[in-house]
Amino acid sequence: MVLAPRDLAPFIDHTLLKPAATTRELVELCSQAVRFGFYGVCVNPSLISLASWKLKGETPVPISVVGFPLGATLPEVKAFETREVVRRGAEEIDMVLNLGAFKAGDDTLVLKDIRSVVQAADGFPVKVILETALLSDDEIVKACKLCVDAGALFVKTSTGFGPGGATVEAVRLMRQTVGPDIGVKASGGIHTYEDALAMIEAGANRIGASASVAIISA
Repeated sequence: MVLAPRDLAPFIDHTLLKPAATTRELVELCSQAVRFGFYGVCVNPSLISLASWKLKGETPVPISVVGFPLGATLPEVKAFETREVVRRGAEEIDMVLNLGAFKAGDDTLVLKDIRSVVQAADGFPVKVILETALLSDDEIVKACKLCVDAGALFVKTSTGFGPGGATVEAVRLMRQTVGPDIGVKASGGIHTYEDALAMIEAGANRIGASASVAIISA
């Protein structure tokens, strides 16, 4: 089945994560999400209350990042941040993997880190951002398996702040690793309809993008 540009809207988390994001930009982001039918709106924790309020009674889901963008804070801090954004209306959590612990082979800490967020999310879906540009193929496979073991419902490619974004190869490998029942979110460097479609064809069932309107208007 061929997906037209507008058909991609339900796959997209409309994203505003730049450091200087303003409330005015957030209001416009939410308005666009409702108008075009994007799946969700993904914002920094400081904006999640406003996003949740603007989306009340609407279809798009309010999403907050946690431990963003480095992932290097303490599990207890990530858990606290998760509880707070859920209290303020977040219905999905995009957390960043502790890459230092992962690279050091400290699987116990990695699992604790993810599980702390999953537990604090209180049933809302947790996506784990792997920052795949910093990982080998073997590391991507291992990270995906740890995420599934820890109870995450999605694995996600990138923060958009790392050395590279989503690639078709990484998305395909992630999908092959987690199977059909775990979500795969492609994020980082997705600017066009062709980019987004390639990620979906590789196995992504969610796209994170700030260029969402351009993608569906191709």
